[in-house]
Amino acid sequence: MKKLILIVFSFMGIFTFSQQIESFETILNDKISIRALEVDGGKVWYSGTDSKFGFVDLKNIKNQKQIRLSEKKLQFRTLAQDKDSLYAVNIESPAYFFKIDKKNLKYRLVFTDMSKAAFYDAFHFVNQKQAFAFSDTDDNRLKLIIYKNGEWSFFENKVKLNSGEAAFAASNTNIASTKKYLWVATGGKSSRILRLNFKTEEIEVFNTPFIQGESSQGMYSIDFYDDNFGVAVGGDYTKQDANINNIATTNDGGESWQIQASGQNAGYTTCVKIKPGSMGKEMISVGDQHISYSSDFGKTWKKISDEKGFFVCSWVNGNTVVFAGKDRISVMKLKF
Repeated sequence: MKKLILIVFSFMGIFTFSQQIESFETILNDKISIRALEVDGGKVWYSGTDSKFGFVDLKNIKNQKQIRLSEKKLQFRTLAQDKDSLYAVNIESPAYFFKIDKKNLKYRLVFTDMSKAAFYDAFHFVNQKQAFAFSDTDDNRLKLIIYKNGEWSFFENKVKLNSGEAAFAASNTNIASTKKYLWVATGGKSSRILRLNFKTEEIEVFNTPFIQGESSQGMYSIDFYDDNFGVAVGGDYTKQDANINNIATTNDGGESWQIQASGQNAGYTTCVKIKPGSMGKEMISVGDQHISYSSDFGKTWKKISDEKGFFVCSWVNGNTVVFAGKDRISVMKLKF
């Protein structure tokens, strides 16, 4: 009986982590740090340091173009898109919001935030007519910019952040949404989930068991499959091997969180993305020192690559993932 049980569990382990890397190709080399990606029209769009913005065609990587959105050496860590355009805002003050046409790459400045504390961590479209950008604040209030029906404004709310509570511009993924909710993940001395209900326009705040207490700790990235199931990853960027309380999942829309794989994962993680079509079961994550995969709703994780220097990832389709980070963009094809 014991032998039979061991055989069964061995088979389950093979089944759970059956994905293999078929190929891993670098499609862009440049002196740039990239922390934000969008995939659309068969192209990988990116923004990064030195005011750089561009794309690489996935079908023909020789078809690529890069422009500079400003003569200033702005540092972009955000990128968002609607049907026809991409939008990027730099970190630090003043914060310039750029709109770039996907067809001809013509760009223009559409909004400016002059506040001294401006530091935009994430930019996210919830539908074709509405977007949110999340910034650090100078008065402990939650600061969101809302784009709605062509107009830009500050989103009025009464949410107060705790002392030392902020966010990380690590991968443009501490915002996620469905048709019903927008979620914002904070970190630092307090790591919480802020959930906006689009119907009521009210924001609820939920505590989490995530590692927190120091300015370098907390949630760095979230992703949601539907109104209920979501995943959060992060850790401590000053202790990248530390892997305690740095992954969590929720089954009630962010109201409560369950720590997963504590002490049994590859450590500090900056981006997580649920595989399309997997109903939340499969997901991939990346940190400065690893690429990891889960096939059981984030409960267990397997490091599938020791590649270093990637900060952000995005699914292209069910077996292809694009990664970006220090000086490169790469495409991984998985075999299941």
